[in-house]
Amino acid sequence: MLQDPQTIRYYQKLTDSMVDLWNRGYRYDEIRLYLEGYFACLRHTNVLEPYQIHRLEEDAFRYFYDPSNFELPLPEPETDYY
Repeated sequence: MLQDPQTIRYYQKLTDSMVDLWNRGYRYDEIRLYLEGYFACLRHTNVLEPYQIHRLEEDAFRYFYDPSNFELPLPEPETDYY
């Protein structure tokens, strides 16, 4: 569980970006490459401690591998009001 406010912000940005990429037509392979590049950049810039990056990586990939996060909502059935 993430507790550091900055790490939580990175998590929120990552999950929002994953859903946005999915909605724009990218699929699992491309999104996984995006995640791996994102974490490589975080490690290179040293903006977070290594243990925070590791925990963020675990939570982001847990989100990524849950298919319910990328399902399109079913349209609501139309009702006739006449």
